[in-house]
Amino acid sequence: MFWSRFFLPTLKEAPAEAEVVSHKLMIRAGMIRKLTSGVYNYLPYGLMAINKVCAVVREEMNRAGAVELFMPTVQPADLWRESGRWEHYGKELLRFTDRHQRECCLGPTHEEVITDLVRREVRSYRQLPLNLYQIQTKFRDEIRPRFGLMRGREFLMKDGYSFDRDTSGADKSYQAMYEAYAQSFTRLGLRFRVVEADSGAIGGKFSHEFMVLAQTGEDVIAACSACSYAANLERAEVMPSGRKAADKVSLLEEISTPGAHTVEEVCAFLDIAAKDLLKTVLFKADGRTVAALVRGDREVNEVKIKNHLNASVLELLNPEEVLTVSGAPAGFAGPAGLKADHLLADYELAEKNDWIAGGNKADTHVRHLDLQRDAGVKTYMDLRLVTEEDPCPRCGGRLELPRGIEVGHVFKLGTKYSEAMKAVYLDENGAEKTIVMGTYGIGMSRVVAACIEQNHDADGMILPPAIAPFEVHLLALDGSALDKATELHDWIRRNTGLEVLLDDREERPGVKFKDADLLGAPMQILLGAKSLGRGVVEVKNRRNGAREEWPIENFAAAFTAWKDKILHEWKI
Repeated sequence: MFWSRFFLPTLKEAPAEAEVVSHKLMIRAGMIRKLTSGVYNYLPYGLMAINKVCAVVREEMNRAGAVELFMPTVQPADLWRESGRWEHYGKELLRFTDRHQRECCLGPTHEEVITDLVRREVRSYRQLPLNLYQIQTKFRDEIRPRFGLMRGREFLMKDGYSFDRDTSGADKSYQAMYEAYAQSFTRLGLRFRVVEADSGAIGGKFSHEFMVLAQTGEDVIAACSACSYAANLERAEVMPSGRKAADKVSLLEEISTPGAHTVEEVCAFLDIAAKDLLKTVLFKADGRTVAALVRGDREVNEVKIKNHLNASVLELLNPEEVLTVSGAPAGFAGPAGLKADHLLADYELAEKNDWIAGGNKADTHVRHLDLQRDAGVKTYMDLRLVTEEDPCPRCGGRLELPRGIEVGHVFKLGTKYSEAMKAVYLDENGAEKTIVMGTYGIGMSRVVAACIEQNHDADGMILPPAIAPFEVHLLALDGSALDKATELHDWIRRNTGLEVLLDDREERPGVKFKDADLLGAPMQILLGAKSLGRGVVEVKNRRNGAREEWPIENFAAAFTAWKDKILHEWKI
């Protein structure tokens, strides 16, 4: 491909709104252009990268026995009401009414649609197992779209769904997809970690996320340095230490703490450490009030609370609700005498029975709080976010908290959708059985953004060959080199199957050098009047910057060996 015939509008600077590296570089490299908040045009260079990701994922899906189909973007509300998600999915579901006053939504995912399709067509156990997937546009009305393709409203996704006779078959389907995902991301040249995850709005009891490791990732992973345990932060378990407080404490005593609403303010006022303070966080779970108790230096894990209560909706109480439940302004709630439907205490609180906590009065805290004596707490549970101080819940080893970007997620759904939507089959004995499901997703456009977050330098992208739109970037540095550059361009395409971008623009060499590094093709070939005069061609490995010169007459053999070496470096 000749640059002069391609649509590749590069920029020297990224717009101010671009925050993360991938967003900046994708705009500068002419991969994407914003249409509206969280919605982007995919320009040719960006679309080529996404299509290469799609090709790899398709191959692995097909190899694993999945079959591709395509489902509508617009989905009827009736299906979502059947599954129970119309009311509970949240505001990310873009709902609308058509001209016939039928309620619809733009699909953020397709569990309802695929379950409806299968229940209409599958009758017998002989038709199972079945594994179907599509690559299609999704829309989720994010409250704050950001980071370009990392957190957009409209995006391209591979979503797949397995249907099995029983749990044993579903486990096999799940494992097949797990392995296909791992193989896909390995082939794409990504460094990733598979972590245990929460299933969220999709449902199901068991899932794994595939996380591309990157310092700019918005997710935190808890990973053991001694064993294979890894989980995202909201899923990571904190085990009880086994230490139990036994000391008797003095009677509960009120302390005046005027204006001390926050943990920091209370600790400063009383000259205590945050670990000696008990923090009470008030929520509403499906309309019932919940008080979550954790140490003052810990953070409540809302996902754990939601899962413990099996709640569909969990939200913080507003100031008026806090006053009703505690009798005090926000910041002064405590467990003793609190009017909450659920009082949940973290494991760690069992290690101590002499706490300072909110006094349920304005400008008041209490000391010598004994949770069992003063609040009736008898059981403790895992309620908080894990820290690097906590041991691995599997082997007791040291936990690390690296950052990552979720690019894939696999779920064991069980019968959540098939039961609600009556997707059944007849077994060998003619008995009606509920189909057991799994669901599997890859953010195809996000994979490209995550790859860039992981592979870049100060000059631009460093793309793996499996994702790079062009594996070879050939620079004709002046007009006298164009004929020879065209000859090399044609030879590479004809003999290697690699895609080549030939920069034939009437631009200064410096501009071409900058753009080549920005675009990030793994292999660069530089040809100009000076190199032609010496009978050589110069090449550059974009990944490590190593340069070589070869005699032009030996180009074919030298390029073949060099190309194989670079592909091997990327483990392609």
